[in-house]
Amino acid sequence: MLYMHETHRVIGRCADRFEDLVRQELMGALASGADARLLWYLVHAMGSGPSYQVVTITGIADGAAWESLAQRMLAGDLADLVAELDACRYDVEGKLLVPVPWSALQEVRLADVPTDGREHPPSVFMQDTGWPDAPLDDYIDMWDTEYWQHMRQTPPDRRLLDVQACFRVAHGTGVRPEAVLLQKVVSTSILGGLITRADTHDPTTWPGTYMHRSLEVRDQWESKLLRTSRWSPLF
Repeated sequence: MLYMHETHRVIGRCADRFEDLVRQELMGALASGADARLLWYLVHAMGSGPSYQVVTITGIADGAAWESLAQRMLAGDLADLVAELDACRYDVEGKLLVPVPWSALQEVRLADVPTDGREHPPSVFMQDTGWPDAPLDDYIDMWDTEYWQHMRQTPPDRRLLDVQACFRVAHGTGVRPEAVLLQKVVSTSILGGLITRADTHDPTTWPGTYMHRSLEVRDQWESKLLRTSRWSPLF
């Protein structure tokens, strides 16, 4: 299964229109077939980064389904809708992702994904994107053994994040080497402590910790705080 990850730089005065188009038209148009569904609609949390930036993740059954969707958007029934979306954004960067072997999310039953825009309380996600200077497989393995397995052993009341999915970029569709963690924030109070602690990024306090050991494979990564819309199919 493929996951189409898109980062939209939306024109501020068109933000509501852009969201309405995705919610009321694109989501339903994708649902007209069996091979693709909008999964997440995420907005960059206020005060944590660029303004009016939206991340969407679409589940696509396979390569043939992606080709069919691409043709619909280029010259088929979705071409006019894509043009309307383009009028609401400065640009969009896309890449196809595939789940790594240990990711909890491997495939989604597309037929079970809500497409009616039903509402729910929003959730906050931390999206970490890393660019290792070691082999990509070594980095992904370290995320598993040194990060995710340790996190799973942490008592629930001390846990900041829950890893929902880990992806790598499908060959030829984006930056290599690159991997992406999609993590649900389960404690906003612990998140506040992470942001305000002065020693969070001080390597002298890290020996023996994940943050210290991970310097063996990377020192460049990006974290984004993303909030789901109230109608995002997954949240």
